[in-house]
Amino acid sequence: MTRPRFNRILLKLSGEVLMGSRQFGIDTDTVARVAEEIAGVAREHELCIVVGGGNIFRGLAGSAKGMDRTSADYMGMLATVMNALAVQSALEQIGVDTRVQSAIPMPTVCEPFIRRRAERHMEKGRIVIFAGGTGNPFFTTDSAAALRAAEMGCNALLKGTSVDGVYDADPKKVPDAKRYDSVSFSKVLSDDLRVMDASAVALCRDNNIPIVVFNIRERGNLARVLAGEGIATIVRNEEKIDGRV
Repeated sequence: MTRPRFNRILLKLSGEVLMGSRQFGIDTDTVARVAEEIAGVAREHELCIVVGGGNIFRGLAGSAKGMDRTSADYMGMLATVMNALAVQSALEQIGVDTRVQSAIPMPTVCEPFIRRRAERHMEKGRIVIFAGGTGNPFFTTDSAAALRAAEMGCNALLKGTSVDGVYDADPKKVPDAKRYDSVSFSKVLSDDLRVMDASAVALCRDNNIPIVVFNIRERGNLARVLAGEGIATIVRNEEKIDGRV
């Protein structure tokens, strides 16, 4: 599969990636390894990051246990700030200049989200880490990633997960599940392939931002995927797919 060159990218990191082999929380060794991966590609790409908070608290899960959904979602947003600060610390320890911007203003620990300021940081070679989701309950960090990718004029949204692409069924439950090299936004939505939540997929589709799904747990995979060599699935508009819909 050939992939186009992406100059400005948004990397979506799930909170689960940061907990490594733990059951919850932040594994500092894993965060350091991910930071090294990011630093390795930051020299050639303008890069921003959205971090999830599922390793600390997930609003939907809290709501299912009887919490008010709005309060639970705000707790999840605060968890993403903790993860963003952990990633920032790991990056700056290896000499990478970063800024954390939160959709929920908390000037003591990070900048508020200001699009023009974020763009300026990226133009200066800094990595911008977006925290706090969209700042609104009932929206996932997938939606936040799609929104920030559109606002920042990114060429692609890379979703780093624990699987190596998009499958027609859950590969952990269906051994012979088929992995797609390339798949259309419409197929993802119509077949409910669960790449990201539907609002995030639709936003990327409407703004023609391809989604690249890959396994970030595999060392060196981020650089390989950006070089067009790693195993991944690219989700894009139908006219961009060579002979497949």
